[in-house]
Amino acid sequence: MTSQVHAYENEHEHPFTGLDLLSSAVILLDGKLRIRHCNPAAENLFAVSQRVCVGKPLTHLLGTPPALISALENTLANQWSYTGHDIVVARDKKETIHLDCTVSPIDISQAKLLLEFRPIDQQLKAAREEREAVQQRANSELIRNLAHEIKNPLGGIRGSAQLLDRELTGMENAAALKEYTQVIIHETDRLQSLMHRLLSSHRAMQPAQINIHDILERVRRLIHAEFPGVHVLRDYDTSLPDITGDREQLIQAILNIVRNAAQAMKGAGQIVTRTRALRQVTLAKKHYRLALELLIIDNGPGIPDDIRDRIFYPLVSGREGGTGLGLALAQSIVQQHQGSIEAASVPGRTCFTLRLPLVNVGIGDK
Repeated sequence: MTSQVHAYENEHEHPFTGLDLLSSAVILLDGKLRIRHCNPAAENLFAVSQRVCVGKPLTHLLGTPPALISALENTLANQWSYTGHDIVVARDKKETIHLDCTVSPIDISQAKLLLEFRPIDQQLKAAREEREAVQQRANSELIRNLAHEIKNPLGGIRGSAQLLDRELTGMENAAALKEYTQVIIHETDRLQSLMHRLLSSHRAMQPAQINIHDILERVRRLIHAEFPGVHVLRDYDTSLPDITGDREQLIQAILNIVRNAAQAMKGAGQIVTRTRALRQVTLAKKHYRLALELLIIDNGPGIPDDIRDRIFYPLVSGREGGTGLGLALAQSIVQQHQGSIEAASVPGRTCFTLRLPLVNVGIGDK
């Protein structure tokens, strides 16, 4: 009998591992409201590791929000599930988040209460991202069709300007007239280059196993060569596995974001590239057990208020002379990799967050 008990305990040495597969944030408490388990989704939500919080009182992690305390007391007293709505807690002592929390009574392995947290803005955020994705696809399709329509006439204009340039040789005032034909040729080349960039994001992907830090190092070298006054600092999680993706496309996407930051800082400032692993993440309506998070943070002036909500739209730029294609192209590439990209900005700190799946699922799917 004793051996059977020991076998059972060994087999169930980690009785809460099933909770680690959930995408919702779950915390288990004992009868004294001390944390017994914190699943990966909860670690991500509250920016804390299980190693740090297990054994500590729940108040150590979340404080004493009245709605949560009421739900805990009701559950312990009545042994029924209760939900606390719009609970405001501090995350990492830097920002507040609004949550709904359902508290349920349980009785397994010293755990008496199960707390399931749901960010109340999560559904709104998902709906907004879906609308933005639809809008982005419509914009991209429109721009691509326009680019195709413009590209062919540009070739005719350039060819005619070259013929005219040759015909002017030997004529009176040829030098002055040739100046005009050179302007036509130069501007046509510029527009053709613009059309090529508009169409380049639609080429077929060439996926392979790649190391994200190799890509970041390539971008870092390019930026240092182009902007010597910009310092690109590295904060890497070197334990991250390789990802499946198109190397050249990802270099282009990240380079566009970092170059935009360097240009916004007028070639003098600091950019941080930070990599981390995320667990139990939903990207493009698919659930992944593991994902890569890349933060690109600069200390520049920030994104202008009037374009902050349209920063990823084609032809929207906050810089004089900018084409507004860099971020639109970056977003398109990230979305082709089944990832997400978003930006948060205040004067002195702009952060672009890229998330990419770390499993070989959905790559290249439309």
